[in-house]
Amino acid sequence: MQNGFYSAAGGMVAQFSRMENITNNLANLNTNGYKRQDLVVGDFLRLYQEKRDDLPLENQTKEAAKFTHRSFARVPQVVDSYRDMQTGAFQQTSNTFDVALKEENLFFAVLTPDGVKLSKDGAFSLNDEGTLVTKQGYKVLPSDYFESGDFIQFNSDATNVELDKNGKFSYLVSGNERFIPSKELLLVEPEKISTLKASGDNLYTPNAADKLAAVKNSGAVSQGFLEKSNVNAIRSMVGMIESQRLVGMYQKAMDTQMNDMNRDAIEKIANLRA
Repeated sequence: MQNGFYSAAGGMVAQFSRMENITNNLANLNTNGYKRQDLVVGDFLRLYQEKRDDLPLENQTKEAAKFTHRSFARVPQVVDSYRDMQTGAFQQTSNTFDVALKEENLFFAVLTPDGVKLSKDGAFSLNDEGTLVTKQGYKVLPSDYFESGDFIQFNSDATNVELDKNGKFSYLVSGNERFIPSKELLLVEPEKISTLKASGDNLYTPNAADKLAAVKNSGAVSQGFLEKSNVNAIRSMVGMIESQRLVGMYQKAMDTQMNDMNRDAIEKIANLRA
């Protein structure tokens, strides 16, 4: 009887984790460049079958695995998580320093107090010093940052700033009809997207071994656009309702198991006293 109770409890915990994940996705529905996070639900039996030959105990072998209690081992649990890096919808803003990337594996590089981070949020602006920064005030890095240590800056007399499809800035100066070339955005493509770690402020921490080399001639830059979140609100709400219903089903199963155990205990105690 207890095995069914534990299985239902494990399933309920997994669904609580799923609801928390969906809630976080929905909270970032309007966050520029946000990538949907999802969970992978597995069971103990599958994990055990993958690792049983690595266990140090002699009886943890394929032969011993035949006697695994399948009812208990099928408890669902969260075994992994991942981010869907699919590109979200583009919204036209016509703002000079709003930038979107068409390629899902490309990221902007910004400088934070904790080092260089990556972002898909291209809602940039100029600070009081004329430096290109994010909404949080982090400086947006140019393609030659690791060689020169410079940032992307514009003087107060710069007008009509343009950005080409490869991330190269140019601008006009009053009284001059020819565009003056400026810095180029540092666009990077991590070697393994799966190694990126979310670090708050819609930023990602790259793997320490990743060299973050600048991607040239990407053709992926769109000026005057922002990439929106790739969270599907309808699909997320359906998932939330599904999880809530599963929690209710698990709750009923736990109540039934507990009632049966209590009934059995009462009957056995009564028989002993008789």
